[in-house]
Amino acid sequence: MARRHLREQGLQANQVGLIPAAAGGPKGLVLNGLDRHLFGHWLQGSQELHLVGASIGAWRMATACLPGDADANFRAMAEAYVSQRYDERMPGQRRMPAREVSARFERTLAQQFAGREAQLLNHPRHRLHIVTSHGRTRLLQQEGRWRTPLGYLGAYAANALRRRWLGRFLERVVFSDSRTALPLALHDFPSRSVRLDAENVRPALLASCSIPFWLAAQHHLPGAPRGAYWDGGITDYHLHLDYRPLQQTTAPLVLYPHFQSSVLPGWFDKALRHRHRPTAFLDNLVLLTPTPAWIARLPGAKLPDRNDFLQLETAERQRRWRIAVAESERLVDAFVTLTRSASIEAQPL
Repeated sequence: MARRHLREQGLQANQVGLIPAAAGGPKGLVLNGLDRHLFGHWLQGSQELHLVGASIGAWRMATACLPGDADANFRAMAEAYVSQRYDERMPGQRRMPAREVSARFERTLAQQFAGREAQLLNHPRHRLHIVTSHGRTRLLQQEGRWRTPLGYLGAYAANALRRRWLGRFLERVVFSDSRTALPLALHDFPSRSVRLDAENVRPALLASCSIPFWLAAQHHLPGAPRGAYWDGGITDYHLHLDYRPLQQTTAPLVLYPHFQSSVLPGWFDKALRHRHRPTAFLDNLVLLTPTPAWIARLPGAKLPDRNDFLQLETAERQRRWRIAVAESERLVDAFVTLTRSASIEAQPL
């Protein structure tokens, strides 16, 4: 459906009804230029626009809902991400304890969103939806030194057999705009929806970014089922959701700026190549991805990666990541050229 639309009409802003934003940590920094252009310039229509994200994707989409200058908001978000430091460790520690990382990251989110929650949730057009992973079994209902590793070991094994069996350990909980429900059928995986409000928007963002073992789980989020909440990318790494119900609306396209050409269902699917293939869920999705040649020009010839925190000195990591953000401007140039075409021959996934 999306390929036919691009061939016949090109890519038009008023045809976009939803934008997903993947988990993936610092990889999302290479989309900063596109984010600034899309939300600051191109997406200026009047239609309702749903923004759904997990982990850094949730942070990006929440930034898009802030009032004021979108360009400045996204620049501030990128700089806040790049400037994070977790290199102050006690002797013998390979990395900072998860609870301290969470406390620091919570302060980073507060710098951008504290006191602006009501404005974020009342954007005239944007409807925000934050994806989190909620523990279901006794092992994952509350974080613990032994129960959490055992719970995730069981989750990994269950997912390897059948993705839906991962739902015995974790469920998808989407914190959604209270004005308009997410217009998708979340029947592919055990799911719940929680009303997003000024009290839980920052806790939900923190939970959606809480990578197991790197950050602490977030417990008992306001207005949500009790228990432990982790990174939304565990259940929905690249948000391979069923986007087809959107085809029945006046803005039927899903525009997906992404850092790679495959859309994985969950984090545990990274090694399962057979789950990297596209499905009918993505028929109305337009995927925007950098080429291998573009990535090869980045420092280290790769996308920024969470392991850079461990493998690079802080100053060098920050230098490389700032270059990646600056290089994202070239993706904007390619996108502008693309949208000026009356007909686009899309490349298949």
